[in-house]
Amino acid sequence: MPRTLVRVGSEIPLLDLRSFGRRGPDGRLHLSPAFLEQIVRTVSRAPEVMVKVSGGAHSTRGAIAHLEYIDRQGQLEIETDEGQRIKGEDVEAGLVADWDLEAVQAEARGPYRRTAGRRPAKLVHNVILSMAKGTSPEKLLSASRDFAREQFAPKHRYALVLHTDQEHPHVHLVIKAVSEQGERLNIRKATLREWRGQFARHLRAHGIAANATERPVRGQSLSGFKDGIHRASLRGDSRHLRDRAERIARELRSGNLKPTQGKARLLETRREVIVGWHAAADALLESGQGALAEKIWGFIGAMSPPRTTDEQLAAKLGERTRTRERERQEERTR
Repeated sequence: MPRTLVRVGSEIPLLDLRSFGRRGPDGRLHLSPAFLEQIVRTVSRAPEVMVKVSGGAHSTRGAIAHLEYIDRQGQLEIETDEGQRIKGEDVEAGLVADWDLEAVQAEARGPYRRTAGRRPAKLVHNVILSMAKGTSPEKLLSASRDFAREQFAPKHRYALVLHTDQEHPHVHLVIKAVSEQGERLNIRKATLREWRGQFARHLRAHGIAANATERPVRGQSLSGFKDGIHRASLRGDSRHLRDRAERIARELRSGNLKPTQGKARLLETRREVIVGWHAAADALLESGQGALAEKIWGFIGAMSPPRTTDEQLAAKLGERTRTRERERQEERTR
């Protein structure tokens, strides 16, 4: 069978059979255990890990404030890269001093002091490592500790704080942006993809079912909201979201929801993903693993239609309208 790639634009392959399947001397396609395990986790819908950058700080004052936020003003324990566990008043300032962020700040600001409108480089990055509701916080912290040690020690200083006050347990991983060798850490989309895979591996090592695939491969549409807009929407005070919802509501009432430019891209991505999944199923059939191939076909059949952000909002508005109508009917029948 042809070796098949699934790509989204110029991004790295989402599903790459060339990485897993190799034809042996007998001419048959041999599938690696890693490929099979990834397929099983994905079609079984194992919980997906989340690794994302959420803020950071551009100044020592900002770094202290950020640490105070994630350790809840000294109430939560900070675990450092040296294995220390610190807690209490002013531990944040002590950590900033230990990391010598004053010197990093001076160096970062020096060349750009006279450049109007340019923000100084970050002193620290904040990366959130999260898993699904019900995940053991202790195991999550242990996996996060192992992930951080593997990725950053001994180059970048870092610290971890576990949060369990929300539905999804998560760990804040604060990383010094400049290594002890003077190299700056630049976090790109490809970096986060790599980190997701590595973090999922560490979670599995601690007995937590965890997977790391991209949304299109799972048949899910990406949300077009930036983090700030999403957080504001959760609080119910996103003006951008309200304005957008009102526009969509007007279009729905008129029966004329306008298509967006991203729809064609979503449909093409879905087509490529399905082609890739069918290629994987064909490879499994060729290797005598028809049961897993059937699971892939069922997985493809269960994919919901790809939706743009506007279409996702329209669906939420429609559900809200139906819920209100049911509540009114219940009120009338009482």
